[in-house]
Amino acid sequence: MTELKKTLIILSPGFPKNEADSTCIPPQQVFVRNLKLKYPGLNIIVLAFEYPFYSSSYLWNDVSVISFGGANKGGLTRLNNWRRVGSELKRLNKIYRLIGLLSFWMGDCAFIADRFAKKHNLKHFCWILGQDARQDNKYFRWVKPDAENLIALSDFIAAEIKSNYSITPAHVIPVGVDPKLFGEPSRTRDIDILGVGSLIPLKLYSLLINMIGTLHIYFPNIRAIICGDGPEKHLLETLIKDYRLEKNIELTGELPHTAVLALMQRTKIFAHPSSYEGLGVVCLEALYAGAQVVSFVRPMDEPIKNWHFAKTPDDMVNVLKRLLEDSSCNKAKEAPYLINETCNKIMNLFGYNDSDIS
Repeated sequence: MTELKKTLIILSPGFPKNEADSTCIPPQQVFVRNLKLKYPGLNIIVLAFEYPFYSSSYLWNDVSVISFGGANKGGLTRLNNWRRVGSELKRLNKIYRLIGLLSFWMGDCAFIADRFAKKHNLKHFCWILGQDARQDNKYFRWVKPDAENLIALSDFIAAEIKSNYSITPAHVIPVGVDPKLFGEPSRTRDIDILGVGSLIPLKLYSLLINMIGTLHIYFPNIRAIICGDGPEKHLLETLIKDYRLEKNIELTGELPHTAVLALMQRTKIFAHPSSYEGLGVVCLEALYAGAQVVSFVRPMDEPIKNWHFAKTPDDMVNVLKRLLEDSSCNKAKEAPYLINETCNKIMNLFGYNDSDIS
């Protein structure tokens, strides 16, 4: 009798609709792509609940993806989507040997995965990746997870979960950097300050523009770029005009992931003023690109070389000013976490290693 193929099921709110869709959850797609490369004998199936906004089955970098097209709709549409996902999990469990389920974020993906895993005696780990660790996440009440089943993206996220839900995740696993995505390093660093992220209030890019306005007094030719799109775009454009920084700050809109990495390799300082951040993989990528990183939130307890922290906006201005004055600060890239290590740690939880090819 032929042994069923070992299969890992990944449940995610969204997933890239094709291999060119680089802006959809870049850290998670980097992880899945490298997981398949490192464990080619493992069958990986991604169940995407909401995005793409249509139902489909397709291959993405040799990974099977089944999208349910929930399109972030609530009510009966969401309940029906949950039933469809549950039916698909039953079907997959009959035709494959499931080694377990991995859900991204503590949301409905974790809820469905937890129920199915308990019913069928399967391993399930929920990777808590950011704002899902904050207070009043109803899925913590619904799932009632054990510490052993929780993976925190960072020490900061683990501390948030402990504070808000009296549970200390048993595992802390950052999403690492993929060196293969980086091109040849730039010979010059002609971008003084770079920001990358969604243009939403949480990210505080309006505050960054304010800080650049202050720095402009000391550095009249300062050059800054902010990559991303979102509801605050018009506000940021207005602020740039009000501060008369049209020649100093460029808003690029959303760019492909590789284009963002290329900008990082030309950057002196990567500024991440977000008021809440689990562990911005963009910060790790900026470190690998050789930039200095400045942020308010400290994601890991252990110091990370070339990552600087500020407590207040004035403090951040002072840190940025000091780094801009230091012509020797961009000497080497840093790689505190690499994606290969991430893959190893995740698969160790499922008891799977390189020799498991059936």
